[in-house]
Amino acid sequence: RRSFFLHYGFNGEAQLSEGITGFGTWEQEVGLSHAESGGAKSNFTRLGFAGIKFADAGSIDYGRNYGVLYDVGAWTDMMPEFGADTTVTDNFMTGRANGVFTYRNTNFFGMVDGLNFALQYQGKNDTKEDEKGRRGLKGGRGLKGGRGLNEANGDGYGLSVTYDLGNGVSAGAAYTSSNRTLGQRMLNSARNNKDKRAEAYSLGLKYDANNLYLAALYSETRNMTPYGDFSGNKAKHGFADKAHNLELVAQYALDFGLRPSVGYLQSRIDGDYQGKSQTIKKYIEVGASYNFNKNMLAFIDYRI
Repeated sequence: RRSFFLHYGFNGEAQLSEGITGFGTWEQEVGLSHAESGGAKSNFTRLGFAGIKFADAGSIDYGRNYGVLYDVGAWTDMMPEFGADTTVTDNFMTGRANGVFTYRNTNFFGMVDGLNFALQYQGKNDTKEDEKGRRGLKGGRGLKGGRGLNEANGDGYGLSVTYDLGNGVSAGAAYTSSNRTLGQRMLNSARNNKDKRAEAYSLGLKYDANNLYLAALYSETRNMTPYGDFSGNKAKHGFADKAHNLELVAQYALDFGLRPSVGYLQSRIDGDYQGKSQTIKKYIEVGASYNFNKNMLAFIDYRI
């Protein structure tokens, strides 16, 4: 199916005083392949946050931003079209997320070049299903017009650390831990654990030098990764007890603008609605992008 959309937005900053800078980002997506009556669901805010930077002391910001797991996950999110399937939007702090307060520090207060870290807090994002649960009713699906159970989260925190080892090599790690909402714990599946916490960690390596880009990511989640169809009245959906994710990508930038790409992605879950294991994502990616100039790029991507 063909799909056309437009991304637009802005980044801005202003000097507030000596050593203090205010900044903000807003990014919107607009679908261009729908009738006017269906436009609202195709138009949404991808990012929207504002913050203050205090020179070497770091920066703070709040709003809709990337979760700290993406600090490492971004390294393999380089395929022209596919990839980053394990970085799920509005799934706790794995991808783009609502209500996150983030502290970032680069070069460790200006004392260690290449050592960066971030601390993050995410506030609760409930659903109508959570309200039903508080009234003693069982819920399993998100309601139309609202946040689904697979997009909800309780209060949580996360941290990430990345270090530039030199010669183009970097290593990174990230960890998050969040409360699950009442609706998520009451999910009406044939089998679903009632654990109160959702956790994840990720480990990454990348090499970026001499026109060559290599990156690897391994991550695990606990009570966090959604599977199945949350939009219908079906029992075959829920949150996996555990998920094991692997992403690999290799690219080479040729001098005339062509950048071939090859990648591999696999996501396997343990503890589905039947208590079994299954692979929910697995493919090889082959593609390429071509830079006409700094403002125009074309790409092709194929998934095997």
